[in-house]
Amino acid sequence: MATPQLSLSVRKPSSNVAVIDIHGEVTGAAETPLMNAYDEASKHGARTLILNFSNLEYMNSSGIGLLVTLLIRVNRQKQRMFSYGLTDHYQQIFQLTRLNEAIGIYPDEASALQAAG
Repeated sequence: MATPQLSLSVRKPSSNVAVIDIHGEVTGAAETPLMNAYDEASKHGARTLILNFSNLEYMNSSGIGLLVTLLIRVNRQKQRMFSYGLTDHYQQIFQLTRLNEAIGIYPDEASALQAAG
């Protein structure tokens, strides 16, 4: 069985916003890299975290669970979490799991950044 491939990078388009670019697969194996990316994004005071799913190849139920864990951390720190780049398939999954009620979904980065203020 192949090891899931995941690459995460963090960008700071403004002092209070961080974007985590997701490349590859979000599965249970993504826990450490995802939480490390969150720590990096938050360490300089980001109040809004934006997840860029434009290059997401695959996400399974364990990956959805990690997003819930991340959302709990974000809420505890009184931050907000937005996303963009979700395919129609993953937008449906967000609706079924009601993640769309907790994570703002935007069509593109510009929209997410505008909403972040």
